[in-house]
Amino acid sequence: MATKTYLCTEAKAWLKRKAGPDEVIKVIPDVINGSNGLCYHLYTAFEDNPDYLGRVLFDTQGYWIYDGNDLSITEQEQVARFIINYVEVL
Repeated sequence: MATKTYLCTEAKAWLKRKAGPDEVIKVIPDVINGSNGLCYHLYTAFEDNPDYLGRVLFDTQGYWIYDGNDLSITEQEQVARFIINYVEVL
């Protein structure tokens, strides 16, 4: 089975909001203690005291789930796609 590579450093993503103005969010990778899964914390970007938007958790098989209340399903899918398809520009 091929190993997928996801976002491994902090990055900013453009979020097209379903309701309200679009915005840039900060995506910060983290590890889940006692698990092989991946966790990504989501915050508003460019603020001194950013709002926490929840987190996206990936299991070892690549399935993800959003843990939060601020993003619509479409917005959650945008963030998950960003994390999965992220390519570092050299």
